[in-house]
Amino acid sequence: MNKPTVTALVSALLMCITAASANYAKPTHYFSETRGSRTLTKIVPAQFGTWRQQETAGGIVNPQQKELLDELYSEQVSRTYVSTDGYRIMLSIAYGRNQNDSFQVHLPEICYPAQGFQVISNDPTTIDTKFGSITAKQLKTTYQTQRIEPVTYWTTIGNHVVKSGTDKKLKEMRYAMDGQIADGLLFRISSIDPDLSRAFGMQKQFVSDMMDSLSADDRLRLAGLSR
Repeated sequence: MNKPTVTALVSALLMCITAASANYAKPTHYFSETRGSRTLTKIVPAQFGTWRQQETAGGIVNPQQKELLDELYSEQVSRTYVSTDGYRIMLSIAYGRNQNDSFQVHLPEICYPAQGFQVISNDPTTIDTKFGSITAKQLKTTYQTQRIEPVTYWTTIGNHVVKSGTDKKLKEMRYAMDGQIADGLLFRISSIDPDLSRAFGMQKQFVSDMMDSLSADDRLRLAGLSR
């Protein structure tokens, strides 16, 4: 059986499951209400390991882009960190208390080309930490052939990292069957660096160092790492 046929069958199955679950239970409670009042700004540390937040000027240049992000997401964190040896990593986290298909619009492989970048490669990866592994993706992006920006990112639904669009749907339905509207986030880091091996290595180290500095609850929320 070829891949398109398998994909079609999986999509048909998901449609059937969705229809059945819709009749079984309608979500009425936001899963985000179980998280308490701590915001991402408070959760994400300004310094950890060898990394320190660096104050930068400017923000989102395109006002239409900002309006759309504000509409889609409940909270956003955008920071630049620099290590003691001068390596810079840009961090962006977008959180939504109600996840839906519009979340897909701002995956890096979609939003980067919309801003004039080319996505040269898109590969799965895992980030090893002391608390388990995070399933993620690595992208090589370029802008006008002069700026090379490697990107690492993952997305979550509730307390789980999702591996694909199908996995996302299944996890959303799992929460819905429990009467809950799932929240989720997109965790993205990048650096301007033509050396892909160095860039992805530093990005993985950045994530590992951050996870070391977080509480068990915060690791679960940001990266689906069990307590």
